[in-house]
Amino acid sequence: MASNRGVAYLGTGKVEVQSIDFPKLIGPAGRTCQHGVILKIVSTNICGSDQHMVRGRTTAPVGMILGHEITGEVIEAGRDVEFIKVGDLVSVPFNVACGRCRTCKEQKTGICLSVNPGRAGGAYGYVDMGGWVGGQAEYVMVPYADFNLLKFPDKARAMEKIRDLTCLTDILPTGFHGAVTAGVGPGSTVYVAGAGPVGLAAAAAAQLLGAAVVIVADMNEARLAHARSFGCETINLKESGALADKIEQILGAPEVDSAIDCVGFEAKGHGGDVHTEAPAIVLNSAMEITRAGGAIGIPGLYVTDDPGAKDEAARRGAISIRFGLGWAKSHSFFTGQTPVMKYNRQLMMAILHDKIQIAKAVNVTVITLDDAPRGYAEFDQGVPKKFVIDPHDSLKEAVR
Repeated sequence: MASNRGVAYLGTGKVEVQSIDFPKLIGPAGRTCQHGVILKIVSTNICGSDQHMVRGRTTAPVGMILGHEITGEVIEAGRDVEFIKVGDLVSVPFNVACGRCRTCKEQKTGICLSVNPGRAGGAYGYVDMGGWVGGQAEYVMVPYADFNLLKFPDKARAMEKIRDLTCLTDILPTGFHGAVTAGVGPGSTVYVAGAGPVGLAAAAAAQLLGAAVVIVADMNEARLAHARSFGCETINLKESGALADKIEQILGAPEVDSAIDCVGFEAKGHGGDVHTEAPAIVLNSAMEITRAGGAIGIPGLYVTDDPGAKDEAARRGAISIRFGLGWAKSHSFFTGQTPVMKYNRQLMMAILHDKIQIAKAVNVTVITLDDAPRGYAEFDQGVPKKFVIDPHDSLKEAVR
């Protein structure tokens, strides 16, 4: 039998590359998936959402194979697959979706009703998302292939852009979704909380949508410097002073049209309190500095259970937001898993025709599968990089 290896979660702060089963056309609980395909993985990325699990901030089980950002080549197709063929190079939305239920038909693929018996929505290699095996590996099975997979129209051209196209599985659509739901358009002023990969992707997406000014805020100066490298204004939240005053120094007014929360529940306090967790601070700050009638996109992750939280309420996913302020200002709030398929085709075209350089914006850094534990450790330390795992040296070969 063919071999396979994958990145396993072994407990708080620990991941390891292990030998795992070669995938079959079988899903969780032994469900037959003749509608699925087996992929030889070309690239698979480390995500900030993975880090939440590795830090022990979720109920992820030990032994779970991680990874939901997958690009690969089809090496086997089930008998029910009609439009995807062996040899196709494809992008895999991180959402596992059936394409048949009510929400999928409404383009809400992040909350498919059929792929997870525990709740709406499925994902590869993620806690409480249906038990689908993750893709930080050499090979993986993808169900409902005709519906889920985005085929690249020209394989050779796609490989030339693979460092950009690998971002289609999650962070670019997620950043774009955050910007779209925040109402970003031509001439907008935009506040992006967080300069990690999703925050940088949201900033690049806001620029693609025509924003006049994009302000990125973080406590990590290296990440802020990277945001400045592609035209963003920045705010270092370690520095004292009111956020509204800092925005006024940039814009001449203390408010923005749109705000995007790319931090989520592991947020820290601002100013002199940067080591204390404050899970509601980003949302509360966004309401303070977003104009009346503005919108707040929230691609940052918030969880229903956080065993590492400092107080009982936060452990249950309850945080103290000033909802009355948002109500008084008629803010719109948009939450939840990004429906990747709603955006990935148009973003693919933007990449192929050089309208966005997302690999540069998020600083794609290619590593081997064996280097995955190091990538996790460095990412956790806040380096301004998006780590992309190349398990078969496919990206390395593409640049020769």
